[in-house]
Amino acid sequence: MQEVIVDSQPFRILYVEQDDQRVQAFQQAFQPPIDVINVPDVRAALAHLDGQSPVDLVLYNDSLDSTAFLKSLGTRRNLGSLPVLLLTDRTGIDLTADPFQGHVIDAFSYDYSEDDLRVRLNYLIRKKEYEQKGHISTKSASIRIPVGKRLFDIGLSLLILIMISPILLIVAILVKIDSKGPVFYSSKRVGTGFKIFDMYKFRTMRTDADQLLAGMASQNMYNKVSAEKPADDRCEDCQLAGLVCQQPLFMDNKQVCERLHLREQKAKAMFTKFKEDPRVTRLGKVLRNTSIDELPQLFNILRGDMSFVGNRPLPLYEAEKLTTTGYGRRFAAPAGLTGLWQVTKRGKTKVSDQERIQLDVLYAKSYSFRTDMLILLKTLKAVWQKENV
Repeated sequence: MQEVIVDSQPFRILYVEQDDQRVQAFQQAFQPPIDVINVPDVRAALAHLDGQSPVDLVLYNDSLDSTAFLKSLGTRRNLGSLPVLLLTDRTGIDLTADPFQGHVIDAFSYDYSEDDLRVRLNYLIRKKEYEQKGHISTKSASIRIPVGKRLFDIGLSLLILIMISPILLIVAILVKIDSKGPVFYSSKRVGTGFKIFDMYKFRTMRTDADQLLAGMASQNMYNKVSAEKPADDRCEDCQLAGLVCQQPLFMDNKQVCERLHLREQKAKAMFTKFKEDPRVTRLGKVLRNTSIDELPQLFNILRGDMSFVGNRPLPLYEAEKLTTTGYGRRFAAPAGLTGLWQVTKRGKTKVSDQERIQLDVLYAKSYSFRTDMLILLKTLKAVWQKENV
């Protein structure tokens, strides 16, 4: 279970709800370390906010006259920046329209996913910490891998490493002979619970591969038409009204406009992959097509950075594009050597980044020992690829 990250000061939530069962369920899931204050209606909520007990967030049941609450909130200058999360059964709510604009930062259904809500709460807590201290915590949310899955990973990875040690030695020698550079390649990857670690592979690319990446954007198989970045840091509505940003988003230690950020992300490819990648060495093509280049990741599995089956750990520049609630859910699963996406879509040029994310999220929601075994069996059939991707 993913934990909510908190700083030294408690994060206070005013929960406007009359259903005691919903309040208790929320408290069991998030308290402690979050302080939950429950009030039953608009009048009690406004009375509490007018008092001397500040809160960091309002969680509001849409059926309890949210319109009246939001309009009243707008008349109180000292509460103008108080964020509100709306619980509702309505779909397609335009948060940029009145009375939501400037107050409601997100909307969740009544049967919300606890993991999805944790992602949003963690963001707000980190934002509060940054505003108070000028920096954010680098601690990753912890997710516990099932004990049986971890024991299986340790036993199998250790056994395989012992059996293939002669092969690893031969491949290391061939890599050194084939091209200049180190035998192994390590890169920072984002895995389970957004944990950053060094992932190891046999080097299959030229040593200047990273420098060539920027000039190869047009060859990306996931590529989309890029959006032109505006000169102003505000969206058109805020510029026309002469206002500061009304939908601020806290990312990478700075504030950006949420509307502009989402527009940019829709125009960007979330993953990077090339057909007939010119950066790959002659031996590298063979190692990739046989997946031998990934054998050093057995050491990552033995260390606990990864599992045999899970969602592929992503490079930092890819992971930073998957920050919204629906996308971030993929990081609730173990990072894996192989996974659901690899055995269903690997090597298919028409797969979109959205399809890949959906498969990753599906695995995060439903993985089990049985599904892991099925994926491993299918992986054995998919090891010998026919396409150089």
